[in-house]
Amino acid sequence: MNKVLFLVNGEVGIYNLRRELVQELLDDNYQVYISCPAGEKTEKLVQMGCHHIDLRLNRHGKNPIEDFKLLAYYLRIIKKVNPDAVLTYTTKPNIYGSLAAKILKIPFVTNITGLGTAVSNSGILQKLTIFLYKLSQRSSVITYFQNNSDVKFFQEKNVIGTKYHVLPGSGVNIQQFNLLPYPGNEQPTEFIFIARIMKEKGIDQYLSTAEYIVNKYPRTKFHICGFLEDNYKEILQKYEKKGIIEYHGMVKDIHAILKQMSCTIHPTYYPEGMSNVILESAASGRPVITTNRPGTKEAIINGKTGYIFEAKDTEGLIARVEQFLSLSHKQRVKMGTDGRKYITENFNRQIIVDEYMKTIRGICGND
Repeated sequence: MNKVLFLVNGEVGIYNLRRELVQELLDDNYQVYISCPAGEKTEKLVQMGCHHIDLRLNRHGKNPIEDFKLLAYYLRIIKKVNPDAVLTYTTKPNIYGSLAAKILKIPFVTNITGLGTAVSNSGILQKLTIFLYKLSQRSSVITYFQNNSDVKFFQEKNVIGTKYHVLPGSGVNIQQFNLLPYPGNEQPTEFIFIARIMKEKGIDQYLSTAEYIVNKYPRTKFHICGFLEDNYKEILQKYEKKGIIEYHGMVKDIHAILKQMSCTIHPTYYPEGMSNVILESAASGRPVITTNRPGTKEAIINGKTGYIFEAKDTEGLIARVEQFLSLSHKQRVKMGTDGRKYITENFNRQIIVDEYMKTIRGICGND
């Protein structure tokens, strides 16, 4: 029986975004091993039939000693499992997991889920990260990307050869994120921010926009969902006391909260691969206002399924929100259904599952 080993930085990402691939592998009688820190979704993965290997990983750490320990850990795990293929996601598993697989001559497949700040910000850390990527990626069976801008960056840095392919992000399960009924015309217009609460996700622009719009248009509401990554707790409390926003914290079922929302605002300037927030919102029939950045702009059609503005431009975001508010209820509904159609045709998660299964079967001689 063939074995596939996933190296990831968190169980939530693999359960929420790659569960369909895991299930297809299990259905095809592959043994699936997942190395990641234990969390709330771990038991669900085990119940599916996966083998979990616990890992304590600091995804923000920059200590070279800890990184060397991570490489040694991956070497031990790969030797123990002896998989037929290793699949890696996100920066540290991509670098150190791929290097370990290369050293042990195990076929591996990498997914660049976004450049991240270590690669996108110039400096010593960027040079080191690119050097480490170069050591491994020329040996990968294939390197998957989520947008063409990241491909161009890696090509300019001479990291990859010709063995790469661009996927439509992580895709979206269009059955799970089905088309939601649009809120009635008699209800307030409600906007939502869904992301980690950090500067690079555009939270400052969102808060400033919310304050301006709420004061000018009383029949509007602004919501925030996400983990507090930066020191924004007191800031959010201040805005809540003023009645400008409502903070929901971490929400397990985003699809449920989208039911009452009129529009998703994703003002990020973080180096994303492909925004799952946009894919899930649009698949649910919600227009999206987002930035003109790789990993966000590809997921909407400007003026048809949502609006695009320049990153960090609060006035530009306000203008787009006001443009949305000027639409009739019928126009908003159509914008949402057009978005659903665009996502269904171009970002269905089954596209990613089929591509991965083709590659894995090729590695294991099961094609």
